[in-house]
Amino acid sequence: MGVRGLHSFMTSACPESCAVVNLKEMAENHCRQNPGSDPVIVVDAMSCLRHWYTPESWVCGGQWREYHSSLDGFIKAFMAAGIKLVFYFDGVVEQKKRDEWVKRRLKNNKEIARIFQVIKASKQQPRRSMFFIPSGLATFTRFALKTLGQETICSLQEADYEVASYGQQNNCMGILGEDTDYLIYDTSPYFSINNLCLDKLETIMYSRQNLCRNLGLQVTELPLLACLLGTDTVPEWAMAQFRNQCVASYDVKSQGSGKKTSVIPAVAHYISTLPRSYESLIVLAENVPLGLDKSILSKGIESYLLPGQMSPWLPSDFSYHSAASLKQDVPLCLDQEIFQIAKEQHVRAESYMIYNVLSGREVECSNTLEDEYDTELPSQAHVYCLVRQHIYSILLESAKDVEGICPVVKEWFVYPGNPLQQPDLVQPKQLPGGTPGLRSLWLSRDLEAEKQRYHTFLACFQLEDVAEDLRALGASTEAACSLLIYLTLQVDSLSTEDLHAFMAQALCLEGKPAAQLADLQLAQIDSRAVQLGSLFVRGLCILLTANSACGFPFRVDSLMPWQVFDGKLFQQKYQQAHRGCTLHELLEGNKSWLTKFQNLMSLICKACAAKGRNIQNRQRLTSSMTGRQEGAEGSHFPNRGRTHTYPYSRHHQNREKQWRGPSSESHYPGLGYRSRHQPSRGQRFQLAPRWPR
Repeated sequence: MGVRGLHSFMTSACPESCAVVNLKEMAENHCRQNPGSDPVIVVDAMSCLRHWYTPESWVCGGQWREYHSSLDGFIKAFMAAGIKLVFYFDGVVEQKKRDEWVKRRLKNNKEIARIFQVIKASKQQPRRSMFFIPSGLATFTRFALKTLGQETICSLQEADYEVASYGQQNNCMGILGEDTDYLIYDTSPYFSINNLCLDKLETIMYSRQNLCRNLGLQVTELPLLACLLGTDTVPEWAMAQFRNQCVASYDVKSQGSGKKTSVIPAVAHYISTLPRSYESLIVLAENVPLGLDKSILSKGIESYLLPGQMSPWLPSDFSYHSAASLKQDVPLCLDQEIFQIAKEQHVRAESYMIYNVLSGREVECSNTLEDEYDTELPSQAHVYCLVRQHIYSILLESAKDVEGICPVVKEWFVYPGNPLQQPDLVQPKQLPGGTPGLRSLWLSRDLEAEKQRYHTFLACFQLEDVAEDLRALGASTEAACSLLIYLTLQVDSLSTEDLHAFMAQALCLEGKPAAQLADLQLAQIDSRAVQLGSLFVRGLCILLTANSACGFPFRVDSLMPWQVFDGKLFQQKYQQAHRGCTLHELLEGNKSWLTKFQNLMSLICKACAAKGRNIQNRQRLTSSMTGRQEGAEGSHFPNRGRTHTYPYSRHHQNREKQWRGPSSESHYPGLGYRSRHQPSRGQRFQLAPRWPR
């Protein structure tokens, strides 16, 4: 993100561009200078996630109530100073940034592999320097901010461009984030989130004017400087030879600095010697290596121009990039009204993934904490593929060709073994019983339409046959139960103990405040439970997508992780369940929870048995514990080794063999995932359902 090397240059060689400021005092000055105008800071939310996630535990799947509480505290600190916040999230990955996106995802894969190595070796969470944000954090932060009453916007193009545009057009007090691109844009002042002291509301403000003064440039020359140094649009390597030439001809001694700090002044000095014209840029573009588009510098400069701005390096008739000029074509398969609804919901951060499918039939999912060497647990990308295929069928029903086939969706999903050289082409799959149209799901408001939305949602997970049983539950419990049934049917290695852990933590989470969850201590961390936690949270994301596609049969807040999941609590329950802890201990002696637990497990077993899935016990941990563990979790396990039985879970073994015969399965290499077809990279693939239709 941002301009290569610019941040380190400013902090080490241009300290006058980095000033400590008090945001409360700046807000007061803003009000005096702009009577009747509230001080507004526009927030680049994606670059703030690491700063916002303050819970000590981060590897277990997310401490969601703690996180929600910390977000609340963050907002209240600004509200107390009279400052309004507007939050922006990335809503798309533009094609010009796809290579950079892939490069970062592959780098993250290596970081995740190291995290699992540490967990397996030490049975502990890695040190904070290895911190990796919990899966789904960006997605659920959008909804958390909305529940806290904040204006939250999801971008239709590159988020940093929309953030800079919003700041410029709304006379904002500043931009809060961590991206040096905000120095290059000619927009509001840029404040650092990483240097923010929330108690004092003090941080560092980076000054583009002082930077220009130091380098002998004008603000309109900063976009060219950025492109020559390297950005997401202009790769760093593209102009490396040119930069070396600048350094070689630059008088380093007069600057009193070494080569590392001389690159930026050297390039800036070269720019200052050029006539400020398009002809100069054409000459400069001759340094672009063969094989790269010679107009890459023009496009790079243009990407920094906000609405109404021009550049001396581009011709006056150049087609300037602006939010207002972006033409967004409605896909031929849709009605204008449906597409507009999807677009508005996307911008307001009310839906997830829907607009991207409808507008470009291309979606992505970033890294998940998954252990590439655990072949028993399939990747979340494959576990939830069947649901996504059903969702795509709903969204693209009206786009079928003359043969009744829906167009494929391009998926850039990160999972072990995927080099991300090209997208997976995923074929939509018709829902059992047929796929309703979007108009009836989204626009009808009668009682019959409500039933249709609900049953269509369950059909995405192929659970419509247990609709009555699920409907009797509370919304959050119903969502969690639906997800667990689906997971059990999709993942062969999911055991009774795993389900006990998931269900126990969901029930025991009830009534536990964030502070109590923060005080929970774990003697050790289990790597398999880490991946299961991430798998469950990604499942909540797919519940959100299905809910959006089906016209919101559920209130969105009932699908949030802080309602049904806490990673640290799940780790505790997982270890208790796999050591043979009694249900009394697992449910903390609460008789009400025990009754609910037994009823829900009975429902899950009934639903799975009807599909031929017999859930097995598989205890994975020994009962040998340290004294500390004994005191924390109890030392008496009278139920160790005993099989827990529930109604409907004691037969159907023959049916399981019938539906899972060897003739219908092949092994998906390296992933422990079984599918009917083993696709080539970039080819259409259609994962087989794990039970008969």
